[in-house]
Amino acid sequence: MHEKSIELLNKAIADEVATLHQYMYFHFHCDDQGYDLLAALFKRTAIEEMIHVERLSDRILFLDGEIELKAGWDVVKQRDVSKMLDMARKMEEKSAMDYNRWANECSANADSVSKKLFEDLVNDEERHYDQFDDERENMNRFGENYLALQSMERSKTRSTLPPVGSGGADA
Repeated sequence: MHEKSIELLNKAIADEVATLHQYMYFHFHCDDQGYDLLAALFKRTAIEEMIHVERLSDRILFLDGEIELKAGWDVVKQRDVSKMLDMARKMEEKSAMDYNRWANECSANADSVSKKLFEDLVNDEERHYDQFDDERENMNRFGENYLALQSMERSKTRSTLPPVGSGGADA
């Protein structure tokens, strides 16, 4: 009875898994470049995407469906922070549009719970979009200085830590 909902929920899982992989890739590279604030944003968003996968999976199981835990696409190798943020915004925008459409399809198939789940996900995706959009605006406003400040902040933080084995917290 709910085959269409299960299909749409699995499509959403594929998108969420691919997105969380992409965000973790961005997290690793931002962290490697010393951009702690952006690295943390990508990691936090990836964790939220994992929660989405869990919610979608729970719904599929309730509907007696099979979870197709596949990534919708391969990770795009992107190390330019500006392009990372542009890509993140596009992914979130597409997800919000898809989930809006899929909520309506679930409603048309008498599945109001899946409809509500998709509507809830739209709220999260729009919030993610807004966060990435704010970071993109910061880069536009402050240019490379924005990234340099993040890198300098990491250096300051690390220089105040006691050396390993000095009797500090590691002792």
